[in-house]
Amino acid sequence: MKSANKITGNIGENLAAEYLEEKGYKICERNWHYSRFGEVDIIALEKETLVFVEVKTRKTTSFGHPFEAIDEKKVNQIKSVAQGFLGQTNLKYKNCRIDGISVLLTNPPTVEHIKNIF
Repeated sequence: MKSANKITGNIGENLAAEYLEEKGYKICERNWHYSRFGEVDIIALEKETLVFVEVKTRKTTSFGHPFEAIDEKKVNQIKSVAQGFLGQTNLKYKNCRIDGISVLLTNPPTVEHIKNIF
């Protein structure tokens, strides 16, 4: 049985993926794991830029805005996972970046996107 936090996270990731697709991104991977370094929520292609996306979802802002959870430690983890992805795929991209997406499960849900979050 999935925890409430996992279900909330999955809803947010689905909304984030839909948002990116509406903006013209091509979703390449979801929840891509790399060894002990962790995972990245979404890997997408925006034209010639490979984008590693961290999604944070909250039901309310009572405990802070979702973007507040994307700290330096999290960005460093995503960098390690991104390097692993690039090393394993051996594909070349003109550019790479790390984006953050905040999802608030209000009615209707609110999706915010920050490019190049670090």
